[in-house]
Amino acid sequence: MQESNPANPPETGSPAAGPSGKEDPNQRYWFHILAQNTPAARNLHATRLVDKAWQQGDRVCVVCDTMQHAEELDDLLWNFSPDAFIPHSVVPDSATTCTDSVGILLCPPVAEDWETVIILSATLPANADRFKRLALVAHNDPNVLNQARSHFKQLRALGIEPRVHDQRKR
Repeated sequence: MQESNPANPPETGSPAAGPSGKEDPNQRYWFHILAQNTPAARNLHATRLVDKAWQQGDRVCVVCDTMQHAEELDDLLWNFSPDAFIPHSVVPDSATTCTDSVGILLCPPVAEDWETVIILSATLPANADRFKRLALVAHNDPNVLNQARSHFKQLRALGIEPRVHDQRKR
């Protein structure tokens, strides 16, 4: 398993080509398991992933479960970099259109609308195999790790073997 540095998150950009030279679909899916056990560490890591994908020109969304969590991410994205800001909006429901490059979603994402999808929610979107790139971020908390295991099993059932970046193994 490959590990990542929290200050420099692993690539969420273009998928890697496999040995045959064709795109390897499993290189589009990543699990990030943090050594820290706090929601704040998870939010910060997700924000770094957002920034990296956005800097690469992707439309990026972060899927979360509650308005409180969305507001925490909103504050973090506004204050993430002292030199710039990441243009984003909170999307409370499927009827709301996000015109910004980054969205914080409280509803399932539509695969055609986003190049990079970051999952912080307890539910993996039903169409997870249709996303161009998908990153799931879990902090070292038993409940969140159980959710991550469930997501991992769901992806495997779809024929996807995600790459795991486990910071706990350092």
